[in-house]
Amino acid sequence: MSDSPSLIKYSPGQLIVHKKYGYRGVIIEVDDCFQGTEEQYHGANTTDPPRDKPWYHILVDGSDYVTYVPEMQIEVDPSLEPINHPKITEIFHDFRDGKYFRPLH
Repeated sequence: MSDSPSLIKYSPGQLIVHKKYGYRGVIIEVDDCFQGTEEQYHGANTTDPPRDKPWYHILVDGSDYVTYVPEMQIEVDPSLEPINHPKITEIFHDFRDGKYFRPLH
């Protein structure tokens, strides 16, 4: 097994859809492997997703919820429509061509 980091498919600002539950969201942060609690791992995941693959922090559209999901459970959102979340303007400053952008520091 290689010590090289996992290849990360998605990036912050990208719109996604959860494959099983169908909700839309936007990625706000990426962990190259699982960094949550045991409760997070077992609470929402019935498939025992790999801990050594990327996991994503996601603002869920139409709610105030932030979720933490493994890469295997998400896919690109083809709608390219903005999401509705109360924290969106705290994290991102612009939305163009189906992607959110953070302010440059």
